[in-house]
Amino acid sequence: MATANNPRKILVTSALPYANGSIHLGHLVEYIQTDIWVRFHKMQGHQVHYVCADDTHGTPIMLRAEKEGITPETLIANVHKEHSADFSEFLVQFDNYYSTNAPENKELSQSIYKKLKAAGKISTKTIEQFYDPVKNMFLPDRFIKGECPKCHAKDQYGDSCEVCGATYNPTELINAYSAVSGAAPVRKETEHYFFKLSECEQFLKDWTRSGTLQGEAANKMGEWFENGLNDWDISRDAPYFGFEIPDAPGKYFYVWLDAPIGYMASFKKLCAENHPSGDENQKSGLNFDEYWAKDSQTELYHFIGKDILYFHALFWPATLEFSGHRKPTQIFAHGFLTVNGEKMSKSRGTFVTARSYLDHIKNPEYLRYYYAAKLNSTMEDIDLNLEDFVARVNSDLVGKYINIASRTAGFINKRFEGQLNPSANNTVVSEIKASANVIAESYTAREYGKALREIMRLADLANGFVADKAPWVMAKQEGQDAVLQEVCSDALEMFRLLTLYLKPVLPKLAGEIEQFLNIAPLSWDAVATSLLSQHRINAYEHLITRVDGKQIEAMTEANKENLQATPTLTPAPHSQQRHAEHQQAASAEAAEAEYISIDDFTKVDLRIAKIVNAEHVEGAEKLLKLSLDIGEDKPRQVFAGIKSAYDPATLIGRLTVMVANLAPRKMKFGMSEGMVLAASDERGGPFILSPDVGAAAGMKVK
Repeated sequence: MATANNPRKILVTSALPYANGSIHLGHLVEYIQTDIWVRFHKMQGHQVHYVCADDTHGTPIMLRAEKEGITPETLIANVHKEHSADFSEFLVQFDNYYSTNAPENKELSQSIYKKLKAAGKISTKTIEQFYDPVKNMFLPDRFIKGECPKCHAKDQYGDSCEVCGATYNPTELINAYSAVSGAAPVRKETEHYFFKLSECEQFLKDWTRSGTLQGEAANKMGEWFENGLNDWDISRDAPYFGFEIPDAPGKYFYVWLDAPIGYMASFKKLCAENHPSGDENQKSGLNFDEYWAKDSQTELYHFIGKDILYFHALFWPATLEFSGHRKPTQIFAHGFLTVNGEKMSKSRGTFVTARSYLDHIKNPEYLRYYYAAKLNSTMEDIDLNLEDFVARVNSDLVGKYINIASRTAGFINKRFEGQLNPSANNTVVSEIKASANVIAESYTAREYGKALREIMRLADLANGFVADKAPWVMAKQEGQDAVLQEVCSDALEMFRLLTLYLKPVLPKLAGEIEQFLNIAPLSWDAVATSLLSQHRINAYEHLITRVDGKQIEAMTEANKENLQATPTLTPAPHSQQRHAEHQQAASAEAAEAEYISIDDFTKVDLRIAKIVNAEHVEGAEKLLKLSLDIGEDKPRQVFAGIKSAYDPATLIGRLTVMVANLAPRKMKFGMSEGMVLAASDERGGPFILSPDVGAAAGMKVK
């Protein structure tokens, strides 16, 4: 734990939201996760600075502004105001929320580019790209559409097919056309600037395995090294909304070059605001170089979605290393958000903006609590189950936590003029205090779900104490005033401790409770203190209300109506928001006749399975009983109709593919917990599927 004389110096960032759409529930997973971590460390006494900014450059911004008849600067200013308001209302407390279209970012981007060039890491190369002869502009991949060369689905993007999942070059599209003008694009040569990422491979191999990344993230990055790294195209041709490359008229920095530098720019602005003179490098206050110099002893943490891990774990550290700056202490990647077990859906009304949630559910801390209860330190996706959301908020926050105060505070106010008289040694209070380190360790490790489970266990203990003592019965008995006062005082001390533990998640509610308890703002070392005898609390007022399922229904219905009335182009979901040129994703539903949608495919959880045992099933003509290892604590039992094709002994040790999220089926011979995939037709079979060399039990098949 930090001391007053020696606090840790920590700089924290979240990924920069793109200034081409509203903040939605998927975005909020990251910002709530980060904010909780920051608030916890500030409560510990550390010097923590949390900065972020709108990511404002790129072709989509330029085209949207043109469509709306305004300048890009006006567009991003409007979006910045909207984003700032949404974050503020969800209690995401940045120390500075800025814009990448800022003078600090331009200066830093150009300076870093010049240092990379001086280090021999910049080259030029003539490339061929599609060009829109009507708009007179080169087209990013996501602005070229046509027929998929693999499955022949119509209107697919220039880099990948959303129907069959194939990836390809834009030049492979059949009957390609510009998504901007509709014109047939032509091929045209242009000179581009490249960062020599291929020369950074050994540095990046070492860095990604240094403990900076989660293990699963490091493994993911390892895949990029298998065929060698390619040099990184960091330039775009005019017209383009961004920063012009020094000494290269008509050439602009690709948005992914200046976007992460936006972290530095936002912090530089914060440093300047801490110095009236504007000199952020003076010795007092915040010093930019102390946090970003190559030999910095401070800590730097990036919270990001797993979809942009490639940029943050390869491009970004290489850029920092070879421009003479420090690298991140750690990068924390998280998964995506699903709603009711599926991707956020416009047709179902579950693609919900932050503003829509606030309009209908009102209380942002309910969502903060629910996300925290689901979050851990891995890159697993989390699910917002709307029925579970209502049940958990009502049960945990209202039924357990607030219930402690609502059942005891009134007696202190009415019978004892607000004056407390706690016992000298309450065993439940002692147990709640003893959990402080476990909860702190969980917050530190981003295991918020673990922390909240422990806090709710303690809330159960406190409620058990209140129920056992039954102050409402005691209040009716003569001669029990002293005991009644002591019991209710002890319960409020338990409530104070639980509030302290929940404060990173529920900061607004904690502030209201601090006023009610008439105490100073809670820091983590307040665990060692207690509410004292003769301390007076203020009058208890109702703190939170239950969530009504009708509020959820209204929210989803409102989003269905709003989305049906909007144009077909909408901001991309979180998993795609930073894809390539940050292009908007089409919201049109996939064709229902010949193809399934990618959403349908992703519902099926396919896993690599190792056959650890296989045996005949007595009395079964077609079945073999398989024991399948898919990386879980114990193997799954699956009955497969492959007896006609396989001797069980030949299957043991082989890898195959199974459907892992198929509902268990009770069969005559036992429970079958999945399905093995096999091929067959009139030519023969069944033949089980076998993955390529390198696949391992538990891997997802995508």
